[in-house]
Amino acid sequence: MTSSITTPATHSNPIPHTDSAAADGTDSSGPGASGPAWDGPGWDDLLTTALLGTERRAVPARPRPGQDAAGALLDAAALRTVRRRAALLPAPARARPGAAPRDDRPALPEAARRRLALLLADRAAPGGGGRRGGAPDLTELLPQWLATANGHGYRAPEALLPALLEAARARSDLRPAALALGGPRALWLARLNPQWKYALRGGTTAGFPGAAAAPTGSPEDEGRVWQEGLFAERVAVLAAVRRRDPDAGRELLASTWAKEPAEDRLMLLDSLRAELSAADETFLEQALSDRSRNVRATAAELLTALPGSALTARMAERARACVALDRTADGGARVVVEAPHECDSGMQRDGVVAKPPTGRGERSWWLSQLVEAAPLAIWCERLGVDGAAEAVALPVADGWQPDLHAAWCRAAARQGDAEWSRALLGPATSPPAPASSSWLDPARLLSALPPAERAGWVAEFVAAHGLSEAFRLLGVCSVPWAEPLGAAVVDALDAARRAGGYPWSSSGVMGLAERCLDPAQADRLEALTTVPEGPADGAAAGAAGYWVEAFQRLIGTLRLRAAMSAELAGQEADAVATGP
Repeated sequence: MTSSITTPATHSNPIPHTDSAAADGTDSSGPGASGPAWDGPGWDDLLTTALLGTERRAVPARPRPGQDAAGALLDAAALRTVRRRAALLPAPARARPGAAPRDDRPALPEAARRRLALLLADRAAPGGGGRRGGAPDLTELLPQWLATANGHGYRAPEALLPALLEAARARSDLRPAALALGGPRALWLARLNPQWKYALRGGTTAGFPGAAAAPTGSPEDEGRVWQEGLFAERVAVLAAVRRRDPDAGRELLASTWAKEPAEDRLMLLDSLRAELSAADETFLEQALSDRSRNVRATAAELLTALPGSALTARMAERARACVALDRTADGGARVVVEAPHECDSGMQRDGVVAKPPTGRGERSWWLSQLVEAAPLAIWCERLGVDGAAEAVALPVADGWQPDLHAAWCRAAARQGDAEWSRALLGPATSPPAPASSSWLDPARLLSALPPAERAGWVAEFVAAHGLSEAFRLLGVCSVPWAEPLGAAVVDALDAARRAGGYPWSSSGVMGLAERCLDPAQADRLEALTTVPEGPADGAAAGAAGYWVEAFQRLIGTLRLRAAMSAELAGQEADAVATGP
């Protein structure tokens, strides 16, 4: 007969399991030298016997009358384990942490505090954080709640900070908003739990007004944190100084730039996006010579956002040399392209990546980067046209149109040029670009348009082409969706219902609608929760029932969002749903 045993369960302060009885008969596992001698087998002997089996190795313990060898081995292991655990001494207490920093932002209204507790409890409950029948998906409402609360400048309740940090640990997309709401006290608490170390490294709260209200201390305190603090604390200080005094923020970064690790330099450099101005050009030009390629690329990207920078002038000169207008024999005009034949050291210093992606030609790769970084304003003069629409309409010789137009698309999105974005997008009613035109990215171009114009263009697109081609376009529209976009989406969902399909064919859009539709659309959607009268086969009746459930869930979610907004505004939400 053979037997085996396992290592005893670990405790908060375990004793290593590699000890054995000392040669003089004392027990080497217990702390201290005093105490009765241990005359039983050592743990190593027991473990070796268990691994080899009692048939191959004698049990180092005396069996009781009638007991087999395996039982004697297990008894000896149990006795040894109890003695080991009984010998544990209390561990020395760690140093008491300092007091948590002050956070003078206003507290949440009581109704909003209860709502946050419900959202966090649903995420943590067994089987929680998902959809149950027609109930709203509270997991997907938490990001929107956090964004709205940060917009009001609230701080998180201290009692809910552990649950908030745990939710952000499980979902990285929640971290910026959760840390913004948690503020300096969330960082203080994260230092006490290794599982929350993500908050001490790369979390950023940029873009959330509530985070800006969190105090960073006096200039002396800021300087101390900048020199000695954790990375997240240093990022917060740099962001605060940059908002208050852009030049002082840049000088603070420059003071330690040479000794920062490459990863930190990259993330800290990105903080200059806020309040970027021509005064930052000298520092960014120096960063173009950084030993890290990613840092150089970020510096180049920031410089291209400065229309009058020396880098944009250099890129414009290179791009002009590659693209020109050619008059044809019949009096027409076309664009001709001569892509670069090499990527010299100057181009690489200015952010041009020499090695192309797999499947991409070198010359087209270099051309795209030059055109993308050049100011769009140079092309009307270079091509002899009056505006972006005329430039885009020109034919391009030798098959270079996809590369040239793709670079123009990226330049329009990066430079936020609405005129060029409109020209490259074309009318919303035009047929969607075929798969072979993958260079055209309408979603990126839409991001350069004003929010109202963006929503109007997507509404026309949805009305003309339905929802199947519109998912990415809907994702770049401002929330809540402005009219007529919301109405166009509801009409398209109704058309899909009447066509007899099942709602999961539009599940992606339905999920977006729950987060992005204006809650005022809830009343209009009530009419879509009735099952059409008249005879219907089994499949049609089943689809109709699924649509009713989907629309009921959408209505419930919209009304819950209205209640959350009212609670965060400090209003009574008696007239709207109060949630689960």
